Amino acid sequence: MWHKILKHYRIFKYRCLSEKLSVKGDFIRHQPILIKGKGRIEIGYRVEVGIYNSPNFYNTYAYLEARTEDSAIFFGNNIHINNNFSAIAFKANIEIQNDVVIGSNCRIITSDFHNLEAKNRNTEVTGKNVTIERNVFIGDNVTILKGVKIGENSVIGSGAVVTGNIPKNTVAAGNPARVIRNL
Repeated sequence: MWHKILKHYRIFKYRCLSEKLSVKGDFIRHQPILIKGKGRIEIGYRVEVGIYNSPNFYNTYAYLEARTEDSAIFFGNNIHINNNFSAIAFKANIEIQNDVVIGSNCRIITSDFHNLEAKNRNTEVTGKNVTIERNVFIGDNVTILKGVKIGENSVIGSGAVVTGNIPKNTVAAGNPARVIRNL
């Protein structure tokens, strides 16, 4: 009983801490979600965040940020996201299409946020869109970087760092992620 009370309190607390940006739709929240930024977020039907019987349920939260006015995060329908998920769209969009499953501790980011050259480190950078097509399964501890498109029906192995496009109907793993087999 106490875990249900604690869960509802934590969800309420993070709703209060979230900024009131343009959010269309709502999540099925099993874990708190902190929402920030000046952009927009659109949520389809049956988008669940958090898993009770999974690590980091009580000590983490999901983090979504559409940082700039020209940034957006789009969630399709029937998406299941485990604990400690974060997605940051900076001057670009993140699109997660229908029927996607995402493991715990996953990150999606659309920018390096700082220039890689030392002399230009504090100059403004741009972002590149990230697209996760339908029916993709992403394992635990995966990082998906700017400009990536993951093709439909693909599987991303646990611990992968996805730096380039992954074709549809493949399994990719490693750092950087590489296709290891076709489905």
